[in-house]
Amino acid sequence: MTQPAGVAWPTREWPVGDVSTVADPSRLIAASNQLFDEPSSETHGTSLALVVVHRGRIVHERYGIQPDTPFGPGGPVDADTTLISWSMAKSITHALVGFLVDEGRLDPSAPAAVAEWSGDDRRRITLEHLLHMRDGLDFVEEYVAGDNAPVPHVIDMLFGSGADDVASFAKSRPLAHEPGSVWNYSSGTTNIVSSIIARTIASTHDITSFISERLFAPIGMRSATPRLDVAGTFIGSSYVYATARDFARFGYLYLRNGEWDGRQLLSPDWVASAKRQHAADPETGHGYGSHWWIWKSMSGVAAALGYEGQRTIVDPQRDTVVVHLGKWVHDTQPLLDRLLTDVLEATG
Repeated sequence: MTQPAGVAWPTREWPVGDVSTVADPSRLIAASNQLFDEPSSETHGTSLALVVVHRGRIVHERYGIQPDTPFGPGGPVDADTTLISWSMAKSITHALVGFLVDEGRLDPSAPAAVAEWSGDDRRRITLEHLLHMRDGLDFVEEYVAGDNAPVPHVIDMLFGSGADDVASFAKSRPLAHEPGSVWNYSSGTTNIVSSIIARTIASTHDITSFISERLFAPIGMRSATPRLDVAGTFIGSSYVYATARDFARFGYLYLRNGEWDGRQLLSPDWVASAKRQHAADPETGHGYGSHWWIWKSMSGVAAALGYEGQRTIVDPQRDTVVVHLGKWVHDTQPLLDRLLTDVLEATG
C-alpha cells in the first residue's frame, strides 16, 4: 500500500482528515462511543485512547481518563500522554530483528545465538522458532496466579526473581516440546530475542541508541521510551511507553510495507513475514504470525496486541491503522475486539 498522493508523511505531525471520508462514519462513531461512554463493568473495560488513521490521515481520535493505579495517580489522557505498550512491544522487537536480518547480520533459519544452550538439545532452537513462538521451552504465560499454584513464569520474570535479568530467566527454562512442534505464546521468548539483538549490535550500539536511531527517530516516535532491566536488556516482551499517535506511526510503517518517506527502513519481505500465519488462538480467534498477531485470522490484517486491551491494528486493504489503549481485563476483551472490528470495517 503506497502513500496517498498529496498526503505528507507523519514524521513531524499527523495529517488530520474527517471521519466523513470513511465508508460508514456512523458505525465508527457508534463503536467509539460504546468504547468510551459505557461505565466499567464485568463485561466492559476502560478506554484511554483511540486513534483511527485512514488513507494517511487521522480521521477519528478520542481520549479518556486514566484511573489511579499502584504505579501512580490517574487523570485525563490526551494526545501527549504516554501509555504502556504491554505486549505490543513484541511487534516492535520484530522490527528490530528485521533491521539485522535485512543487513545479513541475523539468519532466522540458523540456531539462536544463545551460549547457554550450546551443550543441550535447546541448541536446535532457531531464531525463527523464537519469532513464531515455537521454541518448545517450558514457559507459562498466565497473568493471575491461582490459589496455592506456582507463580506463573511470566509474573516471576517481570516482577519476581527474574526481573533484574529477564533474558537469563527465560534462557534457563528447559525444553517441554520438540523445537518447532508446539506453539506457546511466551514473553520469555521475546526477551531471549531481545538479548540476541543486543549481542548482535554490541560492537556498534547499545540497545537504546539502536532502537532510537533505526526505528523511533526515522518515523517520528519522539515520545517512545523503551524500558531496560538491571542487566541492560530491553524488555522487548512488554515495555515501551508512547503516545497513541506514536504507536500509530509504528503501525503505519508496517502499513506502508516498511517504507517511510522515500526510505525503505524494513524490507517488504520482512513486513510480510509478520503476517504469515503459523498458529491460531481458539479463544480469541486471532492468528499468530511472527511476533505479530493476525486480527481475527483476517488475511493480511496484522495486529500488535497487549495485555488489558492494547491494540495496534494494520489493515492494508482498507488503508487503515487503528490504535486502542486502555484497561480491558480478560473477560471484557471479546466486546473490545468486536467494537474494534466495527471501527476497522467502518473505514472501508
